[in-house]
Amino acid sequence: MPEQENALLVNLLIFALFFGLMWFMLIRPQQQQQRRRREMLARLKVGDKVVTIGGIFGTLTRVDEDTVRLRIADKVEIRLSRDAVARVLGQDD
Repeated sequence: MPEQENALLVNLLIFALFFGLMWFMLIRPQQQQQRRRREMLARLKVGDKVVTIGGIFGTLTRVDEDTVRLRIADKVEIRLSRDAVARVLGQDD
């Protein structure tokens, strides 16, 4: 009987290690990426140069709670979901 208990304990330990490894390699990085994206979307402001998920470059002219207005050419603005913004361009982009 003690051998079976030891085997069960070893199996549980291996399962716990496997789960921990999966968490550190898959789940945790994804959670961090989602947090960074939420923070980026929360910091959007008028005048930011952005790229949308569809690859459209432009400048934000209005930022509302759920939508943004994006100037893509002179006198051409489009309204997008705030979630459609893929990234904010920095000074070097």
